Amino acid sequence: MGIYYRGILFLVITAFLGEGIEILINMILARELGSHGLGLYMSILPTIFLIVLISSFELPVSISKFIAEREERYHRNILYHAITITIIFTSLLFVVGTMLLPFIPVFNSYHPYVRWLVIILIPVISFTSVARGYFMGRQEMGKIAISNFLRKIVQLAVLFGLFRFFDFNSESSLLIAISTLIGSEIVVFLYLVFMFIIQFQQIRKQPFSNLNRKTVRKNLMAVSIPTTGMRLFSAFTNALQPFLIKAALVYSGISSIQATEQFGMLMGVAMSIGFFPGFIAHSLLIVLIPGVSKTHSDRDFFSLQKMLQQVMFLTLGYGIAAVAIFYFFAPELTSLFFKSDMPAIYLQLLWPFFLFHYFVMPLQGFMIGLDLIKEAFIHIIWATVISFGLILWLGSMPEWRMNGIIIGMNTGSVLLALMHYLTVCKKIGVSFFMRGVLQKE
Repeated sequence: MGIYYRGILFLVITAFLGEGIEILINMILARELGSHGLGLYMSILPTIFLIVLISSFELPVSISKFIAEREERYHRNILYHAITITIIFTSLLFVVGTMLLPFIPVFNSYHPYVRWLVIILIPVISFTSVARGYFMGRQEMGKIAISNFLRKIVQLAVLFGLFRFFDFNSESSLLIAISTLIGSEIVVFLYLVFMFIIQFQQIRKQPFSNLNRKTVRKNLMAVSIPTTGMRLFSAFTNALQPFLIKAALVYSGISSIQATEQFGMLMGVAMSIGFFPGFIAHSLLIVLIPGVSKTHSDRDFFSLQKMLQQVMFLTLGYGIAAVAIFYFFAPELTSLFFKSDMPAIYLQLLWPFFLFHYFVMPLQGFMIGLDLIKEAFIHIIWATVISFGLILWLGSMPEWRMNGIIIGMNTGSVLLALMHYLTVCKKIGVSFFMRGVLQKE
């Protein structure tokens, strides 16, 4: 448990610094791209993240879970098979991506180079995922934290330097913003793969035992395939969401340009601020997947219940404090991006979305570690269908518009968190109010 707490602490500290840098990055983008350019940037991000997700094949999750559950003498063999799977998968995906990406219409509004920059991401993310999964499974969260921080600091430094000393037109500025994002992923790739090679050389010198190739492949696929399906669905709906929101706004009677600007302020300002405390939730997610997997494989339900209690109280504490600050200081916070009242109103109305989102991420870590991936997937489908239905219905009404869209987003977040929480409680034997905790034998 000591490694577990140290991992959380280290990730939280570096993630806090990284999220602070992310705010600065979004401030630079807001000022350099303008409201319309920021809207275009935020609109393409879900599509890029979708490609990143497919490229990773959720190997960080499956490898970290398998590594955490197995003795160290099996790690070398697991990694050999994982690397082999990655090479085959990446080669196929690179060929398919090269053939299909030029015909995907979502890139038509952007510079032609953007398509090929995204192609470069495929091998970069795939091989980074193997290293990331190994370090997560070994609870070496320092390397994960450093890589996350490195991504943000490189992105900030390049953006600041280029926009500070050079002038660009709107199309070039948008291309630079996207190129910098992808370039920062390459830096992370170089760092993690370098650290992985050093560690792998040490593993090769230690005694090892082999696992059947079929067994390793089966265990990795048993997690990667459903988890990828779950993440793929979420990424696909996130990629669809910008067009859904803008379509609802246009149907309500405003112009396409106004819809893009309002979406830019929603996602680029309100959501950027609201997601800031999410670095704690994300840190918990990273640590909980191997931690819960190991504890569950040992059938230690007392420790699982204790972990859930601690995570819920921690999330409740910082979550309430965060949304209270957002609500009462919304104008001051959003004015750092735009001199407009709209983002402040959006930020205030979104407090349920943010609060329950902070719970969703660690609860997903529990569900993956407890082999409840199928249930988590079903929860996400239900929450998304209801949320999108409300977004289309209320957002397209002239009297609701963005307020209706926010109601839909809030409903989806609350529903997802509650379904996750009730399922985890049932699995480990506690009630909704944390009663019925087993006594440690």
